[in-house]
Amino acid sequence: MRRSEHGPRALRAAAPLALPAAVCVLAMALAGCGGSSGQARSSAAAGTSAAIAHSEGAGTDVPAAHASPPGLGTPESSAVRSLIALGRPIYCAAPHGNEVALTFDDGPGPYTRLVIKKLHLHHADATFFDVGRNIDLVAHATRQERALGAVGDHTFTHPLLTALAPAEAEREIVRTQTALARSTGGPVFLFRPPFGAHNPTIDAIVRDHGMLQILWTVDSADSLGANYAQIERNVIGGLRGGAIILMHENHGQTVRALPNIFGALLSKHLRAVSVAQLLTDDPPSPAQVRGGGAACGIHGRAGLSGG
Repeated sequence: MRRSEHGPRALRAAAPLALPAAVCVLAMALAGCGGSSGQARSSAAAGTSAAIAHSEGAGTDVPAAHASPPGLGTPESSAVRSLIALGRPIYCAAPHGNEVALTFDDGPGPYTRLVIKKLHLHHADATFFDVGRNIDLVAHATRQERALGAVGDHTFTHPLLTALAPAEAEREIVRTQTALARSTGGPVFLFRPPFGAHNPTIDAIVRDHGMLQILWTVDSADSLGANYAQIERNVIGGLRGGAIILMHENHGQTVRALPNIFGALLSKHLRAVSVAQLLTDDPPSPAQVRGGGAACGIHGRAGLSGG
């Protein structure tokens, strides 16, 4: 699969850092919060889906190898559509290639432009799972994020979806899918549940709205309070072909850890691509998807995170 080539990446230079007090106020404003019958769900889905146009080395700052040509984000592929049809969450790609997916949750936020700048400098693609109520807080950020790979739905207010009534959970999901499609100018077909919390009802809602639920192979633990050195160890230790890495774009310690993560990608001869590209180039088999986190080497409370 080749990425769309409708124009060059439209990336801005990172805005000057705001005063510390302003950053703190904005960060506080962005904090999210640290089964019904299929017939009823399908009825609600029918009314909302039509609104969405669904188309297709440590210590260094040396740019890593570029994963793909500039464009407007990775389009949905037939491989991704096949995975959507399975209706199950994805923890990793097949382990045969040399690509990994860096993902950032909970934006846009006070560090979004700096993360975009660093990714652009290192020619690394990424996937951003955005919270709907944050979309307008950083002008044009979601469109710039899409240009770096892909954007995904992370609900509108970042609730624990499994604690909500199915109709309320569906509203959280679809409201953001619609808002992101409008703000980025393209379809939204990736979804990540807050805290990694899902159940068969949530899985079915996501599938019914044409999205693929993405969890992760490696949790950086940045949302759990890890400092930059711990984030580096957690991420670098899990870098391998097919891995999906969970990070958050609204943590300064994560931004500080990025240069060494990029250096490790370079030394391990790995390429950072979007989730959609990773799953297109090296899709997991249906058996691997059915195996869940265990099939990706994850054991215990796989997929449960601080955000």
